[in-house]
Amino acid sequence: MGPAIETRALKKVYPAPPVRRRGPRGPQMAPGGPPTPSASPGAREIQALDGLDLSVQPGEFFGLLGPNGAGKTTTIGVLTTRVRPTSGTAAVAGIDVVHDPVGVKQRIGVVPQRPNPDRQLTAIQNLLFHAAYFGIPRAVSLPRAQALLDQLEIGDRGEAKVEQLSGGQQQRLMIARALIHEPEILFLDEPTVGLDPQARLALWEILRSLHQQGRTIIMTTHYMEEADRLCERLAIIDRGKLLALDTPAGLKARAPGGTLIQITLDGEASQALSAAESVPGVTKAGAKGAELSMYAERAGETLPAILRAVEQAGRAPLDIRFTPPSLETLFVSLTGRKLE
Repeated sequence: MGPAIETRALKKVYPAPPVRRRGPRGPQMAPGGPPTPSASPGAREIQALDGLDLSVQPGEFFGLLGPNGAGKTTTIGVLTTRVRPTSGTAAVAGIDVVHDPVGVKQRIGVVPQRPNPDRQLTAIQNLLFHAAYFGIPRAVSLPRAQALLDQLEIGDRGEAKVEQLSGGQQQRLMIARALIHEPEILFLDEPTVGLDPQARLALWEILRSLHQQGRTIIMTTHYMEEADRLCERLAIIDRGKLLALDTPAGLKARAPGGTLIQITLDGEASQALSAAESVPGVTKAGAKGAELSMYAERAGETLPAILRAVEQAGRAPLDIRFTPPSLETLFVSLTGRKLE
């Protein structure tokens, strides 16, 4: 059996966003129409994916970890046939997403970033309507829909309208909808965004249960703890590029040695960078804006010397943060910025 998901040199470039031409009295209007958009001088195309290579095995819980704008949602869009790649290839269950999008759709379930059920229907009606889209007769879809609602612990809410469901219940409904046609692969795009901590933990348990049933799950997230606790393997991506790929434990083992020390200064941190780098015990240092970042094996012992060096360089500390080796420290070391 081949990979459940495979991409090779996958690229997606969006054209430069248009701007509206403005005349001396405001936007120029086309005859009988709205202001005419035109290319912005010096505007650049947006490269959402830049040669992405991925391979996900059947039955794997795979995560795409990165900040907003990293290319995670575009990757999911390509794999679910909603976004056409600029170049490269992508296959789902061995089917090319460009050449046979219908074949791909028959084998996947998709949970969008924000719940989008039909709000005029009840929960169970949403499931029956979606099942009919896949040609599943009502005699089959009705008991299957009720079983899914029961499994996701909202079996008593089947006759409730969508507005009567909480955010967590609506997200469970989206998972049930994605599973109603029994797909091989489940895609979840930032499934816990906007949920309160209790609803998030409940959804984690549901996803673990689905994975234990042997389902292949692909999830995007920018939550470190979520990626660490749910995924068997993680791909860290930023600005459309694959930066690292391994198990969560393997990725954390690759984090720079020692604790990350981040000091916010009262001015440009670059002025104090060389002084901080010279402190014994500092293994790596960098500066961005007013923030000075360093790694040290014994952070508590090293900090006083760092602060003296910073003050001698003419800067004063405003805030100090410590982060032990983690996925976050690895991400900062790879990108030079925090995952937010």
